[in-house]
Amino acid sequence: MSDNLAPLRHRPFRFLLAGRTINALGNSFAPLALAFAVLDLTGSATDLGLVVGARTLVNVAFLLFGGVLADRMPKHVLMVSASLAAAATQGVVAVLVLTGSATIPLLIVLGAINGMVGALALPASSSILPQTVPADIRQQANAMNRLGLNSAAILGAPLAGVVVAATNPGWGIAVDAATFALSALLFLPLRSITVARPAAPVEPPVPAEGVPAVEPARPNVFADLRTGWSEFRSRTWLWVVVAGAALGNAVWSGGLYVLGPVVADETIGRRAWGVVLAAQTAGMIIGALIAMRLRLKRMLLVGCVCLFGMAVPLLLLGAYPHFWALAAGAAIAGLTLEQFGVAWETTMQEHIPQDKLARVYSYDMVGSFVAMPIGELAAGPIAHVFGVRPTLVGAGVLMAVSVVVMLLSRDVRTLPHKLPEPETGAVKESVA
Repeated sequence: MSDNLAPLRHRPFRFLLAGRTINALGNSFAPLALAFAVLDLTGSATDLGLVVGARTLVNVAFLLFGGVLADRMPKHVLMVSASLAAAATQGVVAVLVLTGSATIPLLIVLGAINGMVGALALPASSSILPQTVPADIRQQANAMNRLGLNSAAILGAPLAGVVVAATNPGWGIAVDAATFALSALLFLPLRSITVARPAAPVEPPVPAEGVPAVEPARPNVFADLRTGWSEFRSRTWLWVVVAGAALGNAVWSGGLYVLGPVVADETIGRRAWGVVLAAQTAGMIIGALIAMRLRLKRMLLVGCVCLFGMAVPLLLLGAYPHFWALAAGAAIAGLTLEQFGVAWETTMQEHIPQDKLARVYSYDMVGSFVAMPIGELAAGPIAHVFGVRPTLVGAGVLMAVSVVVMLLSRDVRTLPHKLPEPETGAVKESVA
């Protein structure tokens, strides 16, 4: 087996990859199906922003708690439980849409619940990957993980467009619910991972004879949060990139997921919009294959520069919303996004201690995602004042500005990529 496929030798990684890939297949249905369900219900971009924004807002609010839980309890327990809860909430949404019983307030409440359970598991699912493979093949594992997610999405997005256009958006949401249930089953074997502990723990002093031993107090949740915050703010490259990502994610989510379907309904149609989203994922697949092979001394710098490509589809939606142009722009965005994604995951796993990684991931996610509901909620009203297409052009410009913010930091431009020595026995499985 080539070095690029070496992560597949490890059983925990195979189950993690399968579970997340199945989940991604269903999730490729959900945004498109939900967007057109809301547009069928009210035809309002503002209502769509409220539904999407409520989920994102609650998701961000619970991410820090999810990071603490992931560092305090078995990660697979959070992943299985959250997958089952998400299957239930999406199943209810599907039934409401299929039966014509859906209302905007109901969709907001159910989306908020879905966002909460997703937040409790996301830091766990992100930070568990380093425990499934040795460090010397971590970059390949990150690229393969993202390749699996994107391969599922490229199959799901055009299929979702066909299903939504030919039947009812509720069936697309039902597919998402089913894949959440299946992914819960695939995450169960991850309980076999032997979790790495911090090296050289300090042993408590031996009590004098006749004096009862006192168990050291476990840090409370707020102490764990403070520790994670200290790790986060002590690394300039980390918080600078997160600050830039906050702006970029706000304009991307508001532009692509709120205003994008509105433009698609008026121009290329729903089925073609599904193909455009699939083209973005095709670019991500190509990007993952490239990232798997790159050996860069300044991996984070190259990843950040590549993010300029994310402005392309937003500018095209505003200035030239034609099918082939949008498909090409989406593919460029996907390819460049994947260079950043692999670089960011690998950099985080190299430079953050394993026992604090989930908490740092949660601060990363909160910082990166906190402005997304603002972008989603604001997109409709701003477009109402300035027009949909001028708003999208402005979003493309702001996307480029967010990358400039990252590159202003010397730490981002100079942070080296560690090249670990091959190691053996880093991942163990119980025989029970």
